[in-house]
Amino acid sequence: MSSRTVIRHGLVITASDEIHADVLVEDGRVAALATPHAQSWTADRVIDATGKYVIPGAVDVHTHMELPFGGTHASDTFETGTRAAAWGGTTTIVDFAVQSVGHTLREGLDAWHAKAEGNCAIDYAFHMIVSDVNDETLKEMDLLIEEGVTSFKQFMAYPGVFYSDDGQILRAMQRSAENGGLIMMHAENGIAIDVLVQQALARGETDPRHHGEVRKALLEAEATHRAIRLAQVAGAPLYVVHVSATEAVAELARARDEGLNVFGETCPQYLFLSADNLAEPDFEGAKYVCSTPLRPREHQASLWRALRTNDLQVVSTDHCPFCFTGQKELGRGDFSKIPNGLPGVENRMDLLHQAVVDGRISRRRWIEIACATPARMFGLYPKKGTIAPGADADIVIYDPHAEQVMSAETHHMNVDYSAYEGKRVTGRVETVLSRGEPVIVQREYTGRAGHGVFTPRSTCQYLN
Repeated sequence: MSSRTVIRHGLVITASDEIHADVLVEDGRVAALATPHAQSWTADRVIDATGKYVIPGAVDVHTHMELPFGGTHASDTFETGTRAAAWGGTTTIVDFAVQSVGHTLREGLDAWHAKAEGNCAIDYAFHMIVSDVNDETLKEMDLLIEEGVTSFKQFMAYPGVFYSDDGQILRAMQRSAENGGLIMMHAENGIAIDVLVQQALARGETDPRHHGEVRKALLEAEATHRAIRLAQVAGAPLYVVHVSATEAVAELARARDEGLNVFGETCPQYLFLSADNLAEPDFEGAKYVCSTPLRPREHQASLWRALRTNDLQVVSTDHCPFCFTGQKELGRGDFSKIPNGLPGVENRMDLLHQAVVDGRISRRRWIEIACATPARMFGLYPKKGTIAPGADADIVIYDPHAEQVMSAETHHMNVDYSAYEGKRVTGRVETVLSRGEPVIVQREYTGRAGHGVFTPRSTCQYLN
């Protein structure tokens, strides 16, 4: 059954253009754009976008649905998490499959395919967390790239869980230099941090605010520097996840000034929240425990500046929700036992639009850092991340004037609190198409589990 949709009278915004145009969708793809009244398209469905933005569905390249962590697991399933993503204008996620120590990459990837398949409201892809570098793992990396899993995450943090030492990191980077994969790095000096954690607990410093104090910005910067130099030795590109600190940004900027293929992402929590939230009384600060941690407010200016200068290229969410009741509470009396992670997959586009309203970034930069560059960085462009003939019809009708108050009462993530409770923002998603199918229509959910499909990726399209 052929289907046609026309979106009329909106302002189409991509990373490169802002044009008043009508958009024709045929059989799940963008067929054409034309100036209003310049054509006489007929369609099964006509969407009036007068006074609204018509933007690409957002691409969130850092989510953790159903992630096991610290004796529990993230509270969003692939079903609830992708539904919430759609409500927030995100139409593609790239989640992290996990290799456990002693197991193969294949076992980890198969387990994540089983969790996601048939359950997603929007399209999805996977990165692979590499926890156990050995000869067999390195060979498997080549095979995964052939299947469209083209990026591999390593951790300089979490000794005994995900941690890789410098030798393991170097070997994986050398392999990625050969096979075209992109190494993603959680850059914190986990060995040193664990010493500081034990010393803090021994002093009786057990509250959530101490989580941020022991995970020092200098130890993020040191690990970022080390990851950059290892990648340079290997001749491999590097993508540093969830950059939170001024000093780490400086390391990325220096490397980029040297002409290295080094990239960085930050997340809304580092742009809009701070260590003040970690210090909230009565254990409320536990809601804001994530790693890298929230920093003192003065770090925010460096992150915004880096987004404007393109020393940071992507804003992802690192969506990894744990309920306050029963999950975050596992760390009462010991901050090191608080599950690390924040909910945010539904909030990113609205928060970043507020930054447009506030004059921090332009409308096109909003689309660039949340749609186009994530898609290019991880081999999804131009299928995803733009509105152009041939692209998947992942399209959001966005009302730039609607006002809303963020709250756990109204969000759709499967978590019992909002990190942005009570925050007023201007701008809201109105209608969402995923491959031409309506998922949200005029603020009503019309999607279904199983519409979203696994989307193989090519290698990084963002290299110099």
